Amino acid sequence: VFQWDLTSTAAEKDGNRFQRSLSSPITLLNLMQMADMDAPLSTPCNIQICEVTCDSFRIMWDMPPEDTARATHFFIDLSRKESRDPNRFKHRDVPTKLVAKAVPLPMAVRGHWFLSPRMEYCVAVQTAVRQPDGDYLVSEWSQVVEFCTGDYAMEHLQQLLDKAKGSAGRLLKFSVFYRNQQPDYFQHVRNHCGGLMRPALKDSSGSHGSPINGKLHGVFFSCNTEFDTGLPPKDSPYGPLRFQIPAGHLLNPNICLYFADFYCMYTAYHYVVLVLAPVNSEGDSFCRSRLPMLDLASNPFLTYTAPQRPGEEPLFCHASDVILEVLFTEPIHLDQGTVEQISGHHQLMSLTTANAKKDPSCKVCNISVGR
Repeated sequence: VFQWDLTSTAAEKDGNRFQRSLSSPITLLNLMQMADMDAPLSTPCNIQICEVTCDSFRIMWDMPPEDTARATHFFIDLSRKESRDPNRFKHRDVPTKLVAKAVPLPMAVRGHWFLSPRMEYCVAVQTAVRQPDGDYLVSEWSQVVEFCTGDYAMEHLQQLLDKAKGSAGRLLKFSVFYRNQQPDYFQHVRNHCGGLMRPALKDSSGSHGSPINGKLHGVFFSCNTEFDTGLPPKDSPYGPLRFQIPAGHLLNPNICLYFADFYCMYTAYHYVVLVLAPVNSEGDSFCRSRLPMLDLASNPFLTYTAPQRPGEEPLFCHASDVILEVLFTEPIHLDQGTVEQISGHHQLMSLTTANAKKDPSCKVCNISVGR
């Protein structure tokens, strides 16, 4: 109507100009388009997060069809929940994180902020229309939505396994698994647990994305030996009493072996976490869909070789250049082994891995999807 009024006034002065104005492309349609470009955008609502992995997610929201047709870009602001700033969205016209060209929803977001596994995040979105002068017409920020990333998937653990293989070193023979603890621990096992060392929930040490952290129960054992004696080390960071059990009790053809983690604690040496679970046990069922399974007879970390002749004993070997942490998923009775005082004079408590954090800067044991 506004354009029509202008051309009517012009026609009174010049009929030819009136005719030209009607045939000109810069008329009512253009002004309507310009007015449409300046119309405010609706605030995105009903934010939904789906298909969440350890380093990616998809995001979608509701917006009117006219906004869907107009939007040229999406602004996405993401932060870890614990560092959230209540004023972080006050500058509505300044994209603080990601500017993405508008695409059909849901939109995949992967790696833009180096997402880490098992972390809680806050996310908000804006829609925007890029204008001819380069500025953006933007909507209000949506409400903030929280979500948590997932564990390492099998493909990520395979990457970690490939890295660990390069650090394993040669195989050395061993004959016992062992577990060091304080005297109070063994006294509690005898007096209150009927002599059974019961599985405990795996702590958060190692890679943050390992699927067993905080989810799988087990009893931890070591099997590394000293180079010169072939025996377990004299010292331990976990306590002066050592439970020893013949290797065949935990490692045999009725056991499944899984790779769970590879990490270090700002040191030159690395740790490999393995899981031993009896076939078809609850632990086996948990690991089968989450962790890479290793061949008992042929892997770089921990092997069982069956006797070749009658009367021979099985052969057990461990990797020499990494420290193995072996999680057995079933209870172990103290009667299956022996408890003795170790001969070391110091306990090296600084070497304990309880809830230890992985070095995020180590190029040997980190993969690109997080720590």
